[in-house]
Amino acid sequence: MAITLTTDAAKQIQQQIKKRGKGLALRVGIKKTGCSGFSYTFDYADEIQSSDHLFASHDTNVVVDASNLPFLDGSQIDFIKEGLNSAFKFKNPNIDHTCGCGESFNLKTTTKA
Repeated sequence: MAITLTTDAAKQIQQQIKKRGKGLALRVGIKKTGCSGFSYTFDYADEIQSSDHLFASHDTNVVVDASNLPFLDGSQIDFIKEGLNSAFKFKNPNIDHTCGCGESFNLKTTTKA
């Protein structure tokens, strides 16, 4: 099981944690929402819980709760800038399809929540 970061994503996470003044990692998860069923959640992790899995990539940490790991396993997180917009972008092998707006996604049947 693994979650990886591109160098751009790692730099962005490091900058945001430094700007915030504290934090050990970026916490990533999923929640039921949107027209396709799920969307990603992001938060700072100030501590590691017993149910968390910690992944390090480019000297930057990502934390995923065990309940979300099957849906995110194998993902790569990138940080992209397009014009005035910037966002984290996932390459997630567990996604079946995304909605037209790109804000939500549906999972493959083998990884249903």
